[in-house]
Amino acid sequence: MSKRKPTLANRKAKDEINKKAIIWTGSILLAVVIAMTLLLILNK
Repeated sequence: MSKRKPTLANRKAKDEINKKAIIWTGSILLAVVIAMTLLLILNK
């Protein structure tokens, strides 16, 4: 028995999960940068 290659739907689902993870991580980092910037501005 030979192993079957993953179907296109399976590969697409993995790409979708990775895109969501990248978007979440990017938005959290952006929120932290904005919060730090505001704190630095308001501190002066």
